[in-house]
Amino acid sequence: MNLAVVILAAGQGTRMKSRLPKVLHPLAGRPMVLYVVHTASALTALPPILVVGHGADAVRRVVGERARYVVQEPQLGTGHAVRQARSAVDPEVDTLLVTYADMPLLTAEALRKLMEVHRDRQATVTLLTVERDDPRGFGRVVRDGQGRIRAIVEQLDATPEQATIRELNTGTYCFDAAWLWEHLPHLRRNPVKGEYYLTDLIAMAVAEGRRVEGVPLEDPTEALGINTRVHLAEAEAALRRRINERWMLAGVTLVDPDTTYIEADVVIGPDTVIYPHTHLQGETRIGVECRLGPNAIIRDSTLGDRCIVLASVVEGATLEEGVDVGPFSHLRKGAHLARGVHMGNFGEVKNSYLGPGTKMGHFSYVGDATIGANVNIGAGAITCNYDGERKHPTVIEDGVFIGSDTMLVAPVRVGKGARTGAGAVVTRDIPPGSLAYGVPARVRRSVEGAGAPGSEEDRGS
Repeated sequence: MNLAVVILAAGQGTRMKSRLPKVLHPLAGRPMVLYVVHTASALTALPPILVVGHGADAVRRVVGERARYVVQEPQLGTGHAVRQARSAVDPEVDTLLVTYADMPLLTAEALRKLMEVHRDRQATVTLLTVERDDPRGFGRVVRDGQGRIRAIVEQLDATPEQATIRELNTGTYCFDAAWLWEHLPHLRRNPVKGEYYLTDLIAMAVAEGRRVEGVPLEDPTEALGINTRVHLAEAEAALRRRINERWMLAGVTLVDPDTTYIEADVVIGPDTVIYPHTHLQGETRIGVECRLGPNAIIRDSTLGDRCIVLASVVEGATLEEGVDVGPFSHLRKGAHLARGVHMGNFGEVKNSYLGPGTKMGHFSYVGDATIGANVNIGAGAITCNYDGERKHPTVIEDGVFIGSDTMLVAPVRVGKGARTGAGAVVTRDIPPGSLAYGVPARVRRSVEGAGAPGSEEDRGS
C-alpha cells in the first residue's frame, strides 16, 4: 500500500466564537492540529497534506515543515477540499486516507486498523465508524440485512427509523486513489448548503457495486470532533485521562489522577509522586523519585532526580538533583538551582544561579545574580537589580552569609566567606572574609575578631 494522508483543516470554526483558527486551539498544551499531524506521520513516510483555508498563514506558522499545504479557497465542503489536494499527491499513491484536524484523539492504531481492513478486503472505500447514542451531527451508517453498507444518511435527512441507528460515520476514510480522483469531479453541490460532500461518494460506490467497508472504533472517545468550547473541554478531559494513565503505567504515582494536569509534551521519571492539583506544562522534564505538589505549577522547566516542589510556581527554570522548593515560592525564567539547594517559603528567583548547597529560607528575592556554593540568604534579603532603566548583576561568592533584610544594590559583589549584618544596605563591593553592616553598609577587614558596631575599628570604613 502506497499511502498518502490528507488532513482537512480549512474550516472557520464559527461555533468556537474565536479569532484564533479552530485547529490552533490548544489541547493539553499543544494546538489540536499537531496531534493529527503527528498521528499521520506515524502512518507513512510521506508528510501529510494539510488543506488550509481560514487562518492559513497562522496554521502554517504552527505546523511548519511537518506538512505540505494546499489552500481551499473558497471553502465549498469536504469533497471540494479533497479535490484541491490532488495536485499535492504523488502519482504513485494508490491509497488516500482522509481525516480532520479537529479530531485530535484519533490514534495511529485505529487508523492502521482502518488501512488493514481496506487493504485486506480490497475495498474501494473504507470508513471509520463509531457507535454511540449521541450522534453529535454525524451521519448514520445504513446497512442492509447482510450487514453491507448501503448509504450514509445525514442527521437532518434521517427518517425516524434511521434516527435510531447508533452506528455513525466519523468522516475518516480510506479511498482507492484512482477511483477517488475519477469520481470527485462528479459530486454535486448540496442544494441547501451549496457544498460538495465526501459522503456522496459512498452512494456512488454502492451504485457501482463496489466494496464499501466500515471499521468500528473500539474507543468512542477517539471520535470526539471539536466544534465548540464544550467539545474542547470534553476532549481535554479525555486526553488528560489518557496521558495520566500512560504515566501511571510507566511507574509514576498520581495520588489523585482527576486533579492532576499533565500536558502532552511533559516527560516524567519513574517513582516520582505527584500530589493533587499539580500542573505540569509545556516542555517540562522531571527526573526520578521527585515529589511534586500538592498545588504546584511547573512549566517549561527541567527538574533533576529527587527534587521536591511544594505548592510553588516553577517556570523556565532548571533544578539540579536534590533541590527542594516551597511552599509558596516562585522560580521565574532563567532560574538555575544547583544540586542540594533549598528554597523555602515565599522566595522568588529570576534569571539567577544558586550554587550547590545554598540555602534561601524565606521571604527573599534574588534577580540577575550569580551565587556560589553553600551561601546562606537570610529572611527578607533582596537583590536590588533594577534602577528603573536597566537590570544590574549581583555576584555572591562561596560561603557567604547574607543577614536578614540585607539589600544588595546592584551592581555589587560579595567576596568569598563574607557576611552582612541584618538590615544592611550594600552599595559597594564587600571584600572576601569581611563583615558589612549598616545603612549604607560599612565594611570591616575581617570577620574574625571584629569589634562591636560603632567601635573605633569601624569608623571611616
